[in-house]
Amino acid sequence: MIPGFETLVEERIKKAQKDGAFDNLEGNSKPLKFEDQHIPEEFRLAHKILKNSGFLPPEVELTKKITQTEQLLEAAIIDSPERLKIQKKLNYLFVKLNTIRGDRPCSPVMADTYRNNIIKKMS
Repeated sequence: MIPGFETLVEERIKKAQKDGAFDNLEGNSKPLKFEDQHIPEEFRLAHKILKNSGFLPPEVELTKKITQTEQLLEAAIIDSPERLKIQKKLNYLFVKLNTIRGDRPCSPVMADTYRNNIIKKMS
């Protein structure tokens, strides 16, 4: 960092605080909301690294695919053969998602696929 720059920034922040520039910010005096609260604390760093690298758990990837397929379905012409194919794909994705969400958070097959994809991408 440029010498003296940090001091200058600190001074400007303190002046802004003194002038009340931060008093009416959205979320002022409210607890921070973290998007990964459902993830155990010991896994948060690993999850963040994988997420920033473009890796998502299979359930999240499927949810994204479902959303994209639903958008395609809405745009498709009613009673067209294309719409029927999209509807079948959507049904398949829902079945797959429900299978993953079974008794376990992730099925062994999906966990292996996810693990293999990570290993392939990292090597």
